[in-house]
Amino acid sequence: MTMTKIPSLKELVGEDLDNICQDLSEEMARMEGKNLLITGGAGFLGYYLVQAPLHWNRTRSPAKPIRVTLYDNYIRGMPDWLSNLEGNPNLTLVTHDMCNPLPADMGDFAFIIHAASIASPTYYRRYPIETMDSNITGLRNLLNYSLAQKKKGKPVEGFLFYSSSEIYGDPAPDQIPTPEDYRGNVSCTGPRACYDESKRFGETLCVNFAQQHDLQITMARPFNNYGPGLKITDGRALPDFARDVINGRDIVMFSDGSPRRTFCYSSDAITGYYKVLVKGRKGEPYNVGIDRPEISVADLAELTIATAKELLGYEGKLVRKESLDKDYLIDNPNRRCPVIDKARNELGYQPKVLPKEGVRRALIWYAHNRVAEEK
Repeated sequence: MTMTKIPSLKELVGEDLDNICQDLSEEMARMEGKNLLITGGAGFLGYYLVQAPLHWNRTRSPAKPIRVTLYDNYIRGMPDWLSNLEGNPNLTLVTHDMCNPLPADMGDFAFIIHAASIASPTYYRRYPIETMDSNITGLRNLLNYSLAQKKKGKPVEGFLFYSSSEIYGDPAPDQIPTPEDYRGNVSCTGPRACYDESKRFGETLCVNFAQQHDLQITMARPFNNYGPGLKITDGRALPDFARDVINGRDIVMFSDGSPRRTFCYSSDAITGYYKVLVKGRKGEPYNVGIDRPEISVADLAELTIATAKELLGYEGKLVRKESLDKDYLIDNPNRRCPVIDKARNELGYQPKVLPKEGVRRALIWYAHNRVAEEK
């Protein structure tokens, strides 16, 4: 495979960050001169969550920059992209496990994003208790902090809890596309329950703290995000496909490929999350994703193959095998597609990157990061 004709990593990431900042000009301006805490910032979504405000500072040169603090336990190591940001005067890295009590000397944060969680089914089934602890105990600690800040006269202006589209479980056909008021069809004892149910309970905590204590708390329900920052070892569909591509193997799919999804590229997703953080209504959940097109996992695999052939000279094909993991497909929803009218109408959220372009950009990122990601 050759990389001679594809954009550089700097070009790719720079374009995405430019697009994010352009779409968030109002939201970023409101965060200028204030402290932002991102928990779990070394993970996939942290890739652009952390870099976007720093890019704003660098390209807009505000009089008072956005100051970003990142909490992470680095259970999967310190990613290279984050190490490369060390020394930025507006970034503070703190090693902290969100399952433990918060540091006593946190300081004052105007905005908080709680993204510390394990989102890959491969990993949250391996660490179910840790998954529940981060979504419940870690969240409760941050909510208590927000309440204490209000009592000190330094209220948190925006608090975003990363929930999940998995709280909907496997919706009935008449509830797809799925709106925020759908109550879900979720197993509380299945192999995915540690994630699904802790996200549901996390939302209950958020709503009650918002109502009981008049705190500015919002929730985002991500729908199948992908793109730069998503480790090739993550275990989700596109990284698995990309791993086979990068290693010159046939793409292996451990299902019949019939489940259907809408896939939201990370720059669009991050734009949505910051809009929910800064402008979302108190105590309200918002679907964040793309509402078209809904494609099957098999379609995604074929799109990956076609894109890789054109971009990288890939010569593989799609093959199907049975997974050795007996729980691999248990409680896996058949369809996942959001109604995003609430975020679109209230927050001005409008995703732009369709799968053909998103997969192309993701493969470029994986091609440039293949050595680091294979560690």
